[in-house]
Amino acid sequence: MPEQDDTEREFDLKWADSAPHKEPSARARMLAARWKENPPEPVPFRGDPGPVARRRSSWLSTALVLGCVVGLIVLLGWVRFRAPY
Repeated sequence: MPEQDDTEREFDLKWADSAPHKEPSARARMLAARWKENPPEPVPFRGDPGPVARRRSSWLSTALVLGCVVGLIVLLGWVRFRAPY
């Protein structure tokens, strides 16, 4: 099969894009068939977000991270102090 040059390929793309009818995707066809039998209920533009879980305060997580860093520094210092030279 001979390769198409750029002008023929461009012509094919223009021809395909100018088609009067484009077939919907498989998902669009599936949703249309499903909604024909059982249409979806209307949804408000901004739905109710529901209850919001309480977040831990940021200082608690900061203290936890700093505590881990300090513990690591102390552990490394202790190991170096115990190591023979």
